[in-house]
Amino acid sequence: MLTHPTLDQMLALGLSGMATAYRELADQPPSDDLSRDEWLGLMLDREIAVRADKRLTNRLVTAKLRFPDACIENIDFAAKRGLDRRQILSLAQGAWLKAHEHLILTGQTGTGKTWLACAIGRQAARLDYSVLYVRMPRLFEDLALARLDGRFPRLVDKLARVQLLILDDWGTHALTDQQRRDLLELFEERYRRKSTLITAQLPVAQWHEMIGDPTIADAILDRIVHNAHRITLQGDSMRKPKSRPLLTQTQNNEINSR
Repeated sequence: MLTHPTLDQMLALGLSGMATAYRELADQPPSDDLSRDEWLGLMLDREIAVRADKRLTNRLVTAKLRFPDACIENIDFAAKRGLDRRQILSLAQGAWLKAHEHLILTGQTGTGKTWLACAIGRQAARLDYSVLYVRMPRLFEDLALARLDGRFPRLVDKLARVQLLILDDWGTHALTDQQRRDLLELFEERYRRKSTLITAQLPVAQWHEMIGDPTIADAILDRIVHNAHRITLQGDSMRKPKSRPLLTQTQNNEINSR
């Protein structure tokens, strides 16, 4: 059997998974001989797995998650934050993404909204959905710059095509007229086509006032709130138990003790 030319041809065709499986099968002792169909099936399974891993890696790189290692399996349901295990596991199945529904995470600072959003974003990438994480202040900066250099239509089109857009830190400041119009255009492009995940300290009941203009606020919220799952995180900041004494305090104590 021309082992090396066969491997070379597989690698030339980009079939690295099949090539690896072929090499491993060829190294097995004769007593473990498999049929040709079994060989082909095992090689195809390996190729599919390798391609899925590469696709997930690429999706996670493109997603730019704030916490890239966050995942559904590591969610702490024991902490008293108001998380419903059944709701989270249901969201992890991805039916809401297929239906182009939204998800709103609200709660005080430090309750884990961003981490949870990234965990859900990673799960969406596992389900083969494109994901993009962006903080609202950065989004407005990018949109403003895009208007100046003529990239605005392309940027809006890029944001509109992402299957799960994660908007972090929603409502941290009042919006300008231009920002309101930009948001309305973005949500109009995504309405009933893609899903959006929003994290906010501000309760949903106060979003209308935060947006400002009543007409535009009605239009934006109509495209988000009425088609959204909601999770309200409760409890104290999760950063408190992890806080450490400042180095300067230790140094000062050492100085004062002399």
